[in-house]
Order: sequence, then C-alpha cells, then structure tokens
Amino acid sequence: MVYCCEEHVEVALDTIVDEYETFPQLAKIEEEEKLSTTCEYCRNPATYVVSNV
Repeated sequence: MVYCCEEHVEVALDTIVDEYETFPQLAKIEEEEKLSTTCEYCRNPATYVVSNV
C-alpha cells in the first residue's frame, strides 16, 4: 500500500505494478485521514492510496 499526493499517483501505480505484478487499486483518502497521512515520495499531504488488494 502506497500513500501519495496527486503529483505522484503515476509513480505509485508503477511501484505497485512492479512489486506485485498485478493491477493496482486507486482510492481517494477520506478527509479525516488526510490530516496525518503524507505522500511517501514528497511528504506533502496524501490524496490517494494505491494498493494491490
């Protein structure tokens, strides 16, 4: 699972495909979760979570 901002969505999608060789799932983070969740690439507030589930 990768948390990312809008700028790094493509990078996160590529990471999941490379690591798990499966189609990634993209979900928008709820407002209350945004407060403490940061992008794993730049530490800006995360907007999406990309996973292999």
